[in-house]
Amino acid sequence: MTYSTEISRVYEGQLALDAAAFRVVTILGPRQSGKTTLAKKLFKNYSYASLEDPELRRLAMSDPRTFLSRFPAPAIFDEVQRVPELLSYIQGLVDDRPDQKGQYILTGSHQPVLQEQIAQTLAGRTSILTLLPLSFVEIIAAQAERATDSPCEWIYRGFMPEIYRAGLNPTRTYQAYVQTYVERDVRQLIQVKDLFIFDRFLRLLAGRVGQLINFDSLASDVGVSAKTIREWISVLEASFIVMRVPPYFKNIGKRLVKTPKVYFVDVGLACYLLGIESPQQVERDPLYGNLYENMVILELAKARAAMGQQHGLYFYRDSHGNEVDVLTEVSRVLRPIEVKTSATFQDGLLKSLHYYENHVDTKCRQSYLIYSGKSAPLTQVCQALHFTAAAEALTP
Repeated sequence: MTYSTEISRVYEGQLALDAAAFRVVTILGPRQSGKTTLAKKLFKNYSYASLEDPELRRLAMSDPRTFLSRFPAPAIFDEVQRVPELLSYIQGLVDDRPDQKGQYILTGSHQPVLQEQIAQTLAGRTSILTLLPLSFVEIIAAQAERATDSPCEWIYRGFMPEIYRAGLNPTRTYQAYVQTYVERDVRQLIQVKDLFIFDRFLRLLAGRVGQLINFDSLASDVGVSAKTIREWISVLEASFIVMRVPPYFKNIGKRLVKTPKVYFVDVGLACYLLGIESPQQVERDPLYGNLYENMVILELAKARAAMGQQHGLYFYRDSHGNEVDVLTEVSRVLRPIEVKTSATFQDGLLKSLHYYENHVDTKCRQSYLIYSGKSAPLTQVCQALHFTAAAEALTP
């Protein structure tokens, strides 16, 4: 399915504000999340250079002053982590014009390299905006009445912009994504020698989506050390392939789980790694509930990112197995959110929220159930939301 209208990004307003306030704006995010498209759309008159281009990259590395004179400000530099040394020269240029905002728009796909260089050279000069794959809000606004209510279709298709722009087959698209970007980029960072082992690691990690990370168990199944698994997951997180959600245990005086959960930044990629090749397979898969939760958790993270914020998402689980899928602060108050696949409301869907309200936070002001049924108020403090409206759970 292709779109006759352009898919506008909710990040556009925040990016424009940042460009009017900072000398440099840095857009981080996974490969193919639309960073270049967004930058070119908002800054049409800027010169543009992709540091993925071997010739431009060699010039930027060997003669950065000539490179910067060939692409004078205002300019967009794509995948700038490929030549992090360039940031020092950019610092000098923007410091010569301290009152000129939006001089450079930088994009990057790897947090560690860029963030280390930014801390050293561009601190106080750049804002950082994280651009994640498409959200329900963005897709539905472009697709209008053709939007599907089937969670299995959403999960299988994923949220990569190119799938929607060009009507690509999700399975083939994510296969190419793994081969082109994940294996190439991540393998360069961790210098893994055995591609078969790394591929097995990725697929086994997808099999643990939405679960507590057991490093020892995963290491045993993959055939490497637990230390290696920790390093690999850290690199995947830094490359925007996965996202860790930590447990919340601040100021709650109970014995709580302190192990994070892992989710994929694009649930469509998790489907591909699990061998799922159709929406029908999603519904039959034992991990359907986990994939559904992954989809909703990332929708919340996208809403935060569009506001220029870290995801700020946690989960609650105590030693007795009582759990709430999401805890997050809204207007400095904790807000519990429960995620269920059901399309029919039943009182049992609120069991975890009731436990939280009665035993953990008796002053809870607002809670949400996100499920596949209709949005509606449920109690004085609890609101049900259809999964495509999940971002409304973060409304102050």
